[in-house]
Amino acid sequence: MTSTAEAHHIGTCRPTTDLPLLLADLHLALLPGDEVRIRLDPVPDAGWTLQRADDLLVGAGFVPDTISWCDTGRVEVAATRIRSLPDTVAPDLRLLVVGLNPSPSSADTAVGYHRGGNRFWPAVLEAGLASVDREPRRALRDHKLGMTDLVRRTTSRADEVAPAEYRRGAERVERLVAWLHPRAVCFIGLGGWRTVVDRHAV
Repeated sequence: MTSTAEAHHIGTCRPTTDLPLLLADLHLALLPGDEVRIRLDPVPDAGWTLQRADDLLVGAGFVPDTISWCDTGRVEVAATRIRSLPDTVAPDLRLLVVGLNPSPSSADTAVGYHRGGNRFWPAVLEAGLASVDREPRRALRDHKLGMTDLVRRTTSRADEVAPAEYRRGAERVERLVAWLHPRAVCFIGLGGWRTVVDRHAV
């Protein structure tokens, strides 16, 4: 674990919609347990709030320890990078895929559904939703396919996640959808869906 004294300046003079990938890049440059100071300084828009900033940090695989708002719209954060898989999202998504939470394989490779035998990537390739196997950034850029998870914490099994974690994650994803307006949302993981939405789903 390391602690960074100098703040990482993220999104200076950039639109807030650039922040998810910029924060994902920072996440990938750090190690689990690293403590960092982050300054978010985008061009503020009507939806730029402390809640939005917190959601983006969580979605990028950080646990905010302290977060404060400045009058200019700048957000100062002290956070810890966790073992997780950052969101791959942007405006104008054709499809947003929502998983339950990252597996160790996905968190360590920065590729959702990475483990051999998982049918996700063969299925999206066959459906024309992506053209390159296990390349989420390419899928986002070329096909407007976004990816997130309900819960950011990595576990080996989905049943290691508490129902309350799923519910909190669902609230974050609802706000993400309301912000980015994807054309469609695909929820992957029947167990989590039963916990959050419909316990009788089949």
